[in-house]
Amino acid sequence: MPTSPSALFDLTDRVIVVTGATGVLAGSAARYLAAQGARVVFLGRDQTKLDTAVGEVTRSGGTALGFSCDVLDRPALERTRDAVLAQWGRVDVLINAAGGNQPGATITPDKTFLDLNLEAYRQVLALNLDGTVLPSQVFATALIAQKRGVIINFSSMAAARAITRVVGYSNAKAAIDNFTRWLAVEFATKYGDGLRVNAIAPGFFVADQNRRLLLNEDGTPTARGQSVIDQTPFRRFGNTPELHGTLHYLVSDASAFVTGTVVPVDGGFSCFSGV
Repeated sequence: MPTSPSALFDLTDRVIVVTGATGVLAGSAARYLAAQGARVVFLGRDQTKLDTAVGEVTRSGGTALGFSCDVLDRPALERTRDAVLAQWGRVDVLINAAGGNQPGATITPDKTFLDLNLEAYRQVLALNLDGTVLPSQVFATALIAQKRGVIINFSSMAAARAITRVVGYSNAKAAIDNFTRWLAVEFATKYGDGLRVNAIAPGFFVADQNRRLLLNEDGTPTARGQSVIDQTPFRRFGNTPELHGTLHYLVSDASAFVTGTVVPVDGGFSCFSGV
């Protein structure tokens, strides 16, 4: 294993698969990793967005592939895995960043828990939790064969603390935290210390899905957005590139003795009592 600081963080030619890579946070992360010399596989459902993202990377001198793939479709995931192995011969990292919410699994101010749409709730659980477990199963076959590899799951501030309204999303992300720890132990005890599983828990970053919840049209915080800022010691939302350093550390050899962790990147939101 490399010991110099630069070698520990070197990502040159690492094959990194990113699900949900047409989204704001995951897409930014995927482009960043490509800029560090990794070979990045963009997975998403929108072919146009995939083509645009891969084109941006290649024009910048990076290396990327794009696959239209639903994280709940095992045959599609298996075809994607096989195509990546055929092209590049290995998979070093899987980043499970696909996820999201929908209105029916959210309790709006004019509703109560009794109004929860269970079908929408199940769909949100499936997208976030099954959409993490299933890609992990499929791509883990490559990691296990190599006896080396990393899985990074995307958690959320909603996992560890009660955040009003987002019951389905919160439940799913809490399960992802547990799954991260469980799988870290499973891999380490059965396959050795070459396989690691961790999670990153972003605080409040403005993305397409939550923009209207957090910001007014003029860019000022909504009432809910201001509540978030008041609960964040840094007194602001996160900037997307501020996820990159933690993610880089977790996928690199610098974190070779780190597994089963959920790392918050949240401006202090998770540690502040509000007093």
